[in-house]
Amino acid sequence: MRNTARWAATLGLTATAVCGPLTGAALAEPAAAPQSLYAPSALVLTLGHGDSAATVTPERAVTLTCAPRPSGTHPAASPACAELRATDGDFDALGAGSDVQCTREYNPVVVTVDGVWRGKRVSYERTFANECVKNSFGTSVFAF
Repeated sequence: MRNTARWAATLGLTATAVCGPLTGAALAEPAAAPQSLYAPSALVLTLGHGDSAATVTPERAVTLTCAPRPSGTHPAASPACAELRATDGDFDALGAGSDVQCTREYNPVVVTVDGVWRGKRVSYERTFANECVKNSFGTSVFAF
């Protein structure tokens, strides 16, 4: 009987050492991970010269994070995030500047955007006729 008690004590101490003490908290369901206070908004924008993203080698790339605050390597993160918030992340709704006059030169520039906007996956591609047209479209977002 004495060996059984010793065996039970050894087993109990081993279980406590490995698993921790068996308290009510240890037996309860694990706490759920805290929910974020904001939906993530993090984007990668690339630029290259050519007709489509499939054939273009990116020449520049920047990151843009808009939540919880504007940041990233984008040179104008705050204004770019403000423009995207105003269009609810709709890149096509970023209109061209009305007073911008560009040449008719065809030197295509491809901009891509991949990432997450307010918790939803985003993938966008647009080919502009030239650099001037790109710069007039959504004054801050594509100005990198």
